[in-house]
Amino acid sequence: MDDVFVGSLMSSPVYTVRPDTAVQVVGSTMLDRGIGSAIVVDEEGRLEGILTATDFVRIVAESDDTDATVGDVMSTDLVTVTADEHIQTAANLVIEHGFHHLPVVDGETVIGVVTTTDLTAYISDRVTPTPN
Repeated sequence: MDDVFVGSLMSSPVYTVRPDTAVQVVGSTMLDRGIGSAIVVDEEGRLEGILTATDFVRIVAESDDTDATVGDVMSTDLVTVTADEHIQTAANLVIEHGFHHLPVVDGETVIGVVTTTDLTAYISDRVTPTPN
């Protein structure tokens, strides 16, 4: 595991949205694509937040606002990694923070996402991860 870096496991490109996108649109797209998160970026592509399947559970449980935008409900307590960090660093951050999705950045630009599924596939003897 010492020579495996986040960049070799991350999913890329990622599904990105703007903060003013309707939550229902993002939810439908996530279902259609079979993905668990949408990365929220500004007009220049800089990371602003993330909207995950877990956030959707919170939205349903706490609100009946069907006109909500991503900016209203996204998570902004972000932890990120870079493509050249060891996967053990990413795994430690996932466990430490209880996250399932870690945006991968190059400066302020999102270049991918590494998920618990990516990490699990790497250590599994049943699935060979295929970097996108």
